[in-house]
Amino acid sequence: MSWQQLIDLYWSAAKWQVNLLIMGNLLGGLCLGSLLGYERWYNGRAAGMRTYGLVCMASTAAISIIGYSGFWYGGHNPDTVHGDMTRVAQGVLTGIGFLGAGMIMKEGLSISGLTSAASVWMSSVIGILLGVGFYAAAIALTLLCMAFVVVVNRIEHILPRRLSLFITIRLMPDHNWTVETLEQRLARSGLLLHDESISIRADQAGTVWNFMISAQNRRTFISVVDLARDIMAADHIQELDIQPARN
Repeated sequence: MSWQQLIDLYWSAAKWQVNLLIMGNLLGGLCLGSLLGYERWYNGRAAGMRTYGLVCMASTAAISIIGYSGFWYGGHNPDTVHGDMTRVAQGVLTGIGFLGAGMIMKEGLSISGLTSAASVWMSSVIGILLGVGFYAAAIALTLLCMAFVVVVNRIEHILPRRLSLFITIRLMPDHNWTVETLEQRLARSGLLLHDESISIRADQAGTVWNFMISAQNRRTFISVVDLARDIMAADHIQELDIQPARN
């Protein structure tokens, strides 16, 4: 095969049209993914515009090239090359699922990163829509995702809910604390002790209590600073740790 035949095979007008269309899809995936990632970046999450943009663009590329399998390898053997769109989409969504799983963090009874994991998986769906040519649907899905995350986040701050905290206390070896004593101390501040969450570890240096508490009404809930001050005012306390409990 001569050089001219190779050039005609890989750089023909039809090939340029396909490449330009795929490049347009890639640019759209990068823009829409970055737009979706901006909300996460604005709220201080680890995965931001770069992560979402790359995920969406990669998904778009994987789906776009399947749609033009007849042009693979210069279109030299178009009858022997056939891409399965459904299997590629399944592989893309599964792979991004592993990426989202790595974004979920668990510390004590607190779990974070679930929304970021769900939204980065959604960005791959947006890329698939772009790859198959549903441009309006991809734009609509991006705007819906952004609006949903922003609006529902504000609604959640308005609706009543039970605030929960995970507390770790280190007590001196000669302490006289009991579960009943702890419940009485917390009840004064309008807090409920979850008995099933209590775990106790003891050694020669002292005793460590781990437990979860919740407030029935967050409007009457005292601040974490005031709560820490009230707890530290009790006897026999050496160390205190308070963190949100989202379990």
